[in-house]
Parts: sequence; C-alpha cells; structure tokens
Amino acid sequence: MTGPVENPAAGATTGSLALVTGATSGVGLAVARRLAATGHEVLMNYAHDEERALTAEKELAEAGGRVRLLRADVGTPLGVVRLLEEVRGAYGRLDVLVHSAGSFHPMSTTAPRVEGCLRDGAIALGPLVYGAGRLGELLTPGAGRLVAVSGAGARSVVPGYAGLGMAKAALESMVRYLAVELAGRGVAVNAVAAGKLAPDGPDRLPAEALARIVARTPAGRLTSADEVAGVVALLCRPEAAALHGQVLTVDGGAGLL
Repeated sequence: MTGPVENPAAGATTGSLALVTGATSGVGLAVARRLAATGHEVLMNYAHDEERALTAEKELAEAGGRVRLLRADVGTPLGVVRLLEEVRGAYGRLDVLVHSAGSFHPMSTTAPRVEGCLRDGAIALGPLVYGAGRLGELLTPGAGRLVAVSGAGARSVVPGYAGLGMAKAALESMVRYLAVELAGRGVAVNAVAAGKLAPDGPDRLPAEALARIVARTPAGRLTSADEVAGVVALLCRPEAAALHGQVLTVDGGAGLL
C-alpha cells in the first residue's frame, strides 16, 4: 500500500484517498470540499438524491478537486459491503474515511417512532459496524484516519432529538472501541461533535429561536458546517496521529454552559 505525501509548505496532502459518506450536502459536502481543496482524492458517497450528487460533484470538480461519486446506502449491510469492496477493487486501499451520513426523525423519548429510531441508528453505525473488518484491512497502516461526525445531542438532551441522540451516543462509543483496536496498526479513530449549525434554506429556524440559541453560545454565533469540516480535516493530518478515541466538540462553547 502507498499512502499520502504531506507538503508542509502548501498545507496540502497529495496522493491521499478519502471516502466521505453523506458527502453531497451539509457537513459531508463541507468536508469533501475541504479535503479536495487540500489535495485528497475524494470519493463522495451518497444514497438517493442523484441530482444533488451530480451538482456537488460538478462544484468540486470545477474548483479543481479530484472527485468521484459512489452511490450506496450505508444504513444497510449490503450497501456498506458494496461500497468498501468497490473502493478495494478500484484502489486497493483507503487513507481517510469520514463518516458524515445521517438521518433524523424527530421524536420525543416517551413517544418514540421505532422505525425512525432504528433507521437513525443504522445509518449512524452502519459503516463502523458492517464495515469494521474491511476497514481494518483497507485503512493505510501507520497513516489511516477514521473520523465520525457526531452531534451535541449524544451527550446533552435536545428536545425532539431522542432517536438520533441515542444513535450518536452509540456512534461515539463505537469510535472508542475501534480506536483501541486499530491504534496498534497506526490508524487513528476519532469523532467530531457538531453543535447547532447555522441554518439556511427552507429549514431555517424562526428568528426568535435562533436568537435564543445564539444568546446561550459564548462565541455569540452558531457554528458553520465549514468550521466543523475544518476540525475534521485537522484530525486527518499527520500532526493528529497521537489522538485516538477522542470526541472534539465544535459548538462555539455552547456545551460549557
């Protein structure tokens, strides 16, 4: 296996292969954009929305990124196996996996939506559970990185977030277990927990709700997807090799209060 080559002067990595799940929107797209801009070849995984995927691929390619779309539902065993086997067949290795795919079914704890809860959990854990054995073989020894994107609801109670909160808590636990087992191979496994992200589009929160959230955030503003992507990218750098099983929280300090 060959691995990435770091160019400290340019702050870029050449020859590195990164797979990003959920890479065509939100944090996943921001991560794919950041990694492509710093020299990684990025495999952009998506599950359903082909039009959005093609738009995202075009954006990154026009910016000079080396990108390729890979369609697979990582919430199913077959989807994960097919995805990783496609990577193995085409490249024989994987330097970076960023698991950013997710689903969210709003629900209360006392009135859970069982099917939604199970789906949230399947996608949150899918690549790490269904693909654990293959990832151990694919991730580059001595330089491999696995970064999972979690959320503040894994450790704090967020109204309506019960299903995904449980899923993200399980994801963070799996990160710790994988970190211990893969550290001996020189593969670093960590997570980045995002706080409430700055919203846009039709899902934007009412102004009053946004104001309340901002008022409780020491930084005085919401976190952006690009800021989360920046921390993910830091964990993929050689300087982060000694970090194993950590959860870095990117929330503007909101979790401190």
